Amino acid sequence: MSFELFEEYSLVLGIGGLILFMIFIVWNLAKESKAGRFGTFILFIALGLGLLGFVVKTVLVEVMGLGGQ
Repeated sequence: MSFELFEEYSLVLGIGGLILFMIFIVWNLAKESKAGRFGTFILFIALGLGLLGFVVKTVLVEVMGLGGQ
């Protein structure tokens, strides 16, 4: 396994783990604040837009070939 391949896998697993942890944090925040269904939905939409932006940016960079190679 090359260093570049290890680095790519580590990045994907690390960012994926952080995204899952952020989802857990938002869910826990909604539960602890007793936000209800609508409040939980709003929390996931509002805080999830940042995660969605990161994923969209990553996909666009790969599709457009702007990865700096």
